Amino acid sequence: MGLKTLTATVVATLLFTAAPAIAAPPAFVLRDGVSEPVFSYEKAIRETAWVETGQDLDRDGRVDRVAADIIRPAEPAARGQRVPVIMDVSPYFEKIGRGNERQPKTYLPDGTPSQFPLFYDNYFVPRGYAVVLVDVGGTNRSSGCFDDVASGNGVVNWLNGRAQAFRTPFGPERVRAGWANGSVGAIGKSQDGATAIGMAASGIEGLKTIVPIAGVSSYYEVHNADGAYFGWAGGPGLYNERAEKLCRPFEEDNARRAGTDGNFNEYWRGLDYVAKTGKVRASVFASMGFHDLNVNPIQFGPWWEALNAYGVPRKAWLHQAAHVDPFDLDRSLFVRTLHRWFDRWLLGVRNGVETEPAIRIEHTPDRWADERHWPPAGHSRALWPSASGGLGNRPSPGAASVTEDPARGASQWVEDPSRTRPDRLVFAGEPVRADTRIAGTATVTVTARSDKPSARLGAVLVDYGPATVRNTKFPALGTKDLTTRSCWGAGTAADTGCFLDTVADPTTVDKQIVATGWADLGHHRSLWRGEPLEPGKAYTMTFRLSSLDHVVPAGHRLALVLGGTDADMFDPALPAPGARVTFELGGTSLSVPVASRVK
Repeated sequence: MGLKTLTATVVATLLFTAAPAIAAPPAFVLRDGVSEPVFSYEKAIRETAWVETGQDLDRDGRVDRVAADIIRPAEPAARGQRVPVIMDVSPYFEKIGRGNERQPKTYLPDGTPSQFPLFYDNYFVPRGYAVVLVDVGGTNRSSGCFDDVASGNGVVNWLNGRAQAFRTPFGPERVRAGWANGSVGAIGKSQDGATAIGMAASGIEGLKTIVPIAGVSSYYEVHNADGAYFGWAGGPGLYNERAEKLCRPFEEDNARRAGTDGNFNEYWRGLDYVAKTGKVRASVFASMGFHDLNVNPIQFGPWWEALNAYGVPRKAWLHQAAHVDPFDLDRSLFVRTLHRWFDRWLLGVRNGVETEPAIRIEHTPDRWADERHWPPAGHSRALWPSASGGLGNRPSPGAASVTEDPARGASQWVEDPSRTRPDRLVFAGEPVRADTRIAGTATVTVTARSDKPSARLGAVLVDYGPATVRNTKFPALGTKDLTTRSCWGAGTAADTGCFLDTVADPTTVDKQIVATGWADLGHHRSLWRGEPLEPGKAYTMTFRLSSLDHVVPAGHRLALVLGGTDADMFDPALPAPGARVTFELGGTSLSVPVASRVK
């Protein structure tokens, strides 16, 4: 399903330069500019290679090996033709699974892979691609510890003849990737998407494109926000039994190097992929939801603008759901777009996908638009809070205070905006006269005094007014599963390629949080080093809110809500400063990116 039956078959033969000494050029069939499913899925070759990463993170005296489960078309292999690879590097293939149905990898009694989660294998193997699903070090069937980028890069190196692989986890029999042409596309959601971004930021040769879905671009922001430490997860929690024991020193060392003081340091700099965008050789097809509570949209905005600055070929699907794969938003169009994207960057088909509008964006449930750029053209508008609770166009004198209540969070701060509460301040603007689109990354500047040596700050941008939106109130994601299924590619009894259909999950609200941000006032000088506050002294600090794209309808009111420790975000085991924070309103403002026009 998905693509219509087309006519005018053309057999195309392309030479690939990603790997040396290709025995024969790969062949695939094009029909009206897209690769056709001419190879047998049922007869495809299914195998596993254990690939060396060049590390010994579990300290067992042997080079770590990650398990790469492979499915590839048999017909090109029989003719000595090489094929490109679509790769997903994940820690989730055993204990959580992938997709909205949480599919795990499954195996035959002899260890041969039988189910490859998601539709990539069903759809693309018949079209002349290999699909390789890699277990991150220490998870499922891999040895070593959790280094996702090294796990993925090790397999890319093997596919390009630069690393060794073996037939078994610890045995000596080597296996070569003579069937691969060296061109790799990395895809995946959440942690898998973060891995793809990290691999691209390493500049590894052979990685031609990445498709990160809700991926992390800077791990500092996963555990901290402008000096405010959220808490440490204590490792991935997905290790196999062997790694659970052997990787404790590795995880303890990571936690030590990361620190608990909120400082940006060398550990976090090594995981800041935005700063490494200049190394990226791969094209990018990204996806992000602006109401994702799992991966904050701040992971998208600055990274996307860095990609733009370096001229990286790129495309993005942006939506108003939460932690959702676009496969579950507009299945037919997403598969068709992904198909053309991989054809362009892995098969070399000149289909023009990179010259089409770069942005596919959802503004309201199931209302999408194609746009050339993101963020859209516009200007930054400054808004200042007032002592009367307003949000206006010029600074206002006065001061207002909050007393921290670590048991309450942003989701509670925004309730009953007209009610006075000691733990939050609400500053609401006048009703907007016309639909107003705000898109990009907003910032908040505060001038504040604390009565304690430390103080956490929370800021929330809220749209007050009735609307029908996707339901993203935790644990809802903005979509819901149906009982019907549709099939995307070929299948077998063990791996059907058929998945539960999905639809939007709408709800009616009277307000919507559109961006959030947090900070530690002691980091007002630098993220690299916090300092104790002098009680009663005023400090000025600017910090970012999460990236957003939201249309404020005419008649709605845009508001800035300020608080202290956000119970929705911070580990409750962390001691709260317990501060009373006073904001000097003349030195406190909101900077909002306003688009020139509403789509």
